[in-house]
Amino acid sequence: MITKIPKQKAISKHKADKKLSNVILHSESIKDMVQVCADDLSEVNTVLKNELTIKNPQPSIKKAIKKNTTVESKVQSAVDELSVVNDALQEEVKEREIIERELEETKLSKDIATQASLHDALTGLPNRILFYDRLEHGLELAKRHDWNLAVVFIDLDNFKNINDEYGHDVGDKVLLTIAKRLKENTRSNDTICRLGGDEFLYLLMEVKNEREVTKVIKKLIQTIELPCEDFEPNLVVKSSIGVSLFPKNANNQEDLIKLADEAMYAAKQTKVSYVFA
Repeated sequence: MITKIPKQKAISKHKADKKLSNVILHSESIKDMVQVCADDLSEVNTVLKNELTIKNPQPSIKKAIKKNTTVESKVQSAVDELSVVNDALQEEVKEREIIERELEETKLSKDIATQASLHDALTGLPNRILFYDRLEHGLELAKRHDWNLAVVFIDLDNFKNINDEYGHDVGDKVLLTIAKRLKENTRSNDTICRLGGDEFLYLLMEVKNEREVTKVIKKLIQTIELPCEDFEPNLVVKSSIGVSLFPKNANNQEDLIKLADEAMYAAKQTKVSYVFA
C-alpha cells in the first residue's frame, strides 16, 4: 500500500518555498536599489572633488564631501553584505531542494519495499499478509452492516505434473496466466491472493447467498480451465475449490480459511469442482 503525502503538508511546503523565493527576490531588489544609491553618491562625490581642485572650497563643502564619502562607503558595505545574504539564501534554497529530493527518493523506496512486502513476487497478486488484513477488515464491515461474505480456497490440480513435464519456466508462466485471469474476473471490492505454490485465496465481499457465490465460482472455473495455448498445445489446468461463508460457517478469519481449505480437500478427494463447508 502506497503512502501518500498529506495534501495539507504538500500545500504548506509549497507556501514555504514560495515565501522563501519571494524573500530572495525582495532582497535582490533592495540590493539593486542600494547599489544605485551607492553609484549616485559616488558620482556626486566625484563632482565635488573635481570642484575642490579648481576652487577654494568653503569648510562646509569639505565637511559635506567627507560625510558623503563616509556614507558612500557604508552604502557600498551594505551592498556587499546584502550580496552575501542573498548568496546564503540561494544556497539554502539549493540545500532544501536536495533534501526534498532525498526525502522523495526515500519515500519512494519505502513505498516500493512496502508494496513488495504485501504482494507475491511472481504474480504481483496480494500475498497472505495483505489477504489476512483485508479479510479482517471485511469481517468488521460485514458484522457492522450485517453482510455475508465468502472465503474461496483454490488449488490447481496436479500442478506438479506441469512442472515435471514442461519445466518450471512453463509452470511459472502458467501461474502468471491463471493469476491474470483470476484478477481480471475479480469484482472491485473483492480480493484474490496467491497463498503460495499453486494455491489461491479469494475473498468475496457482500454476497447475498450461496447461489450468488456459486455463480462466481463457476465463472472462475471456466476462466481457469481455458487452454494455455501460448505455452503448450492442449495444456489445460483444472482446479479444486472449497468455500466457507460468514456468518453461516464461522465468524473469524482463521476458521473461515481453515474450513475453506478443508472443503477444497473434500472437493479434490471426491473429484468435484467445488464444495461448500
